[in-house]
Amino acid sequence: MTGFLPGWHELIFAFATFFLSHILPARPTVRERLIRLAGKNCYLWAYAALSILLFGWLIAAADRAPYIALWQFSPWQTWIPNVAMPFACLLLAFGIARPNPLSIASHNDETFDPERPGVAGVTRHPVLWAAAFWAFAHVVPNGDLAHLLLFGSFGAFSLWGMLAIDTRNRRRLGTAKWHYLSRNTSLVPLVGLTGGRWRPSFSPGDLVRLIFATSLYVGFLALHQPIIGVSPFPPF
Repeated sequence: MTGFLPGWHELIFAFATFFLSHILPARPTVRERLIRLAGKNCYLWAYAALSILLFGWLIAAADRAPYIALWQFSPWQTWIPNVAMPFACLLLAFGIARPNPLSIASHNDETFDPERPGVAGVTRHPVLWAAAFWAFAHVVPNGDLAHLLLFGSFGAFSLWGMLAIDTRNRRRLGTAKWHYLSRNTSLVPLVGLTGGRWRPSFSPGDLVRLIFATSLYVGFLALHQPIIGVSPFPPF
């Protein structure tokens, strides 16, 4: 055990700091107090900036951890994140700062219309699903222990977060209001569409979000090798 831990201290500490920074503010009393002190917009921007910084540290710590291979890399594995990431970027672009009292990263929740839930009709947790797609897709081409812990834990935390938020909102809003707000949404993406509870609709702002999602994906492709040190492009 003593021979294992020295090289893993930073990753363990980075994990603990990152998850605590997300678990503690998610508590309603803590979140409401922080919003009262700083204002909702300031709180959201500060929370996003802190999350990005801690996330960058977590990735760097995983790269510096001891390399323990679990499976062999094969070029086809690179296709998995390349196929998943456009969907993650779309969910992120359409989910950020949209009225959605049922999940995180929302804005102007009082304007949410249960009859026209927008991206919440695709899934009421678009940002968390974007994180889950990103995480689980990156498990496949990263077959070492440190990155399995990084991406697997991040994906599992995203899925757990959806269930935890649903449970908390049921309790906070009450059963009747919860069902009223969520009746045209779903936990699993596109279940509302296949079940006939939701139909896509488009607004002028959706074009901006589509452009942002495309730019985000192109940016990820362009910056992946300079920042991460690995080309995201699969060999042809």
